[in-house]
Amino acid sequence: MARRMMEGSQAVASAVALCRPQVISAYPITPQTHIVQELGQKVADGDLVAEFVNVESEHSAASVVLGASATGVRVYTASSSQGIMLMAEVLFNISGMRLPVVLTCVNRALSAPLSIWNDQQDSISVRDSGFLQLYAENNQEAADLVYQAYRIAEDHRIALPVMVCMDGYILSHAWEGVDIPDQSTVDAFLPPFEPIYKLDPDQPLTFGMFMEPDKYLENRYMIQNAMERAVGVIQEVAHDFERAFGRASAGVMEEYQTADASTVFVVMGSLASTIKEVVDELRERGEKVGLLRLVSYRPFPQDLVCGALARAKSIIVIEKALSLGGPAPLVSELRSAFYGRPAQPGVTGFVAGLGGRDITVDTVKAALERARTGAGVDGFLDLRTDLELEGE
Repeated sequence: MARRMMEGSQAVASAVALCRPQVISAYPITPQTHIVQELGQKVADGDLVAEFVNVESEHSAASVVLGASATGVRVYTASSSQGIMLMAEVLFNISGMRLPVVLTCVNRALSAPLSIWNDQQDSISVRDSGFLQLYAENNQEAADLVYQAYRIAEDHRIALPVMVCMDGYILSHAWEGVDIPDQSTVDAFLPPFEPIYKLDPDQPLTFGMFMEPDKYLENRYMIQNAMERAVGVIQEVAHDFERAFGRASAGVMEEYQTADASTVFVVMGSLASTIKEVVDELRERGEKVGLLRLVSYRPFPQDLVCGALARAKSIIVIEKALSLGGPAPLVSELRSAFYGRPAQPGVTGFVAGLGGRDITVDTVKAALERARTGAGVDGFLDLRTDLELEGE
């Protein structure tokens, strides 16, 4: 195990290389580019034995890894923002064919208007594609989730693709100390890929064929069941990871100071680090505040989440995505999860940080104050008051 100071994108590229993918294909898009640039260099230098396929678009990149995965080899791709949108058609095909593709989404806002900065609208927009979605808090976790993603995706109980999400720039371009394991440790944790089915001239199969109405419903039912099983598999893999690598993995979620908390923040991604500072500060003042950081958004571990939050009186969700015309995605999931259960804590949701706007300690404290006073429930944080907003 070597600890190195490196950019988040380099950490992810190093982790991917240690997983020995045989086919890599991606199209450059900010802020994802550094990951595949690093991987391309490793292939060119002979440090990674793999086919690096240059393509003309993200749609083609996703198509390449779909086809390669169907032949029974380990694959990798990455993208961001509009690239994820261009991949969307193929993402549904990948999951529908039960192919264990691993994809890194370096989260970035969607156009229009054009924004190259971070929020999580891109991955959230494809939450129903059939990809498992795991969200990293820091660069160490972004790398560690790659090793686990391959184990989860290739597990025959799951056989579904995994999207590892990391906040653009905040993580991808930030330099942190990251523990990089040796090849033998990764090989012991991640055995060679053994597909259930693959394209083979000696045993002809077809993937993604036409399916009549009397079968299609059952196909989606099987994927849903695999998603539900994945909660347990993610937890199992996290435990195996800790034994193999000597450091903890959060599994589907992390609880921080929640045991006696009456107020709990719920977030995903790098924002958790800022909220931990607020929690620590408020704890020193005697306030019972905690944090639940959700790692797995798909599958959504609703039983575990509700169990962790059962003692809370107030839940404050801050998310970097929205569902235009309806409640924001994560707050909607939480309210749905609690529906019909004995514990019914108050859930307040806020949208913040869209288009890369900073979410500071003061932003988090403002959310807490607004939730306590009941002002601006399910609103936007840090909305500019000098704008003449339509309808105001």
